[in-house]
Amino acid sequence: MNGVISLAGVLTLLLLAGSAIGLFDRNRFSLRWLLVAALLVAINDASLTLFYGAVPDLVGGERNWQGKLLGLAATLALAAHPAMGWRRVGLTFKQAPDSLRSALPVALLYCGFFVGIALSFPNGPVSGEDIAFQLTLPGFEEEPFYRGILLCALGLAFTGRWRFLGVDWGWGAVLSCVLFGLAHAFGYSDGRYTFDGITMALTALPSFIAVWLRLRTGSLLLPVVLHNFGNAIMLLL
Repeated sequence: MNGVISLAGVLTLLLLAGSAIGLFDRNRFSLRWLLVAALLVAINDASLTLFYGAVPDLVGGERNWQGKLLGLAATLALAAHPAMGWRRVGLTFKQAPDSLRSALPVALLYCGFFVGIALSFPNGPVSGEDIAFQLTLPGFEEEPFYRGILLCALGLAFTGRWRFLGVDWGWGAVLSCVLFGLAHAFGYSDGRYTFDGITMALTALPSFIAVWLRLRTGSLLLPVVLHNFGNAIMLLL
């Protein structure tokens, strides 16, 4: 039940913030696509939690392998819908022309950020399963969702754009980063909502770099690789 209440809080924040933004730019706002984005968040959350415990965990292990695999499967299926399409959401190895020249220095900045965090907050002993998990599923599942189908849906909900640092930003990009941060920092337990500002900063802020890479290259390849690097280096250093 706590998971459902937490999801309800996130969806409420998304719909309130999205509707408020839309009121100031009605000609470039689609309530229908905002509702689609909210539905995507709900589907992803249900998948990751094995439908809040209704589906048995057949994979096992200390990490949420089955939930992540189910979330990835749902994302890939939704990305195949004609309204989106795998290429449109970034599920392609092809990089935009001349994008790597500017993307690689940013990728190194991303790596440096997480190396710095890892050195500042050293970890204790970790298992082989922990390392294997962080090297694979977080990036493979979260990037296609947050920087793929969710970014696409929110981009259709808010079609206004502004040029900054060589890419076209929109409110959808901003909200996708906020939602990514909330997924890690916001929850409900012991009868109250909880929020961790440090976790929010350490997840939402780097996600802006991932969004920039996704928009600049037109592909999720670098965001996936860097996401898994960031997660794994936190365990290895």
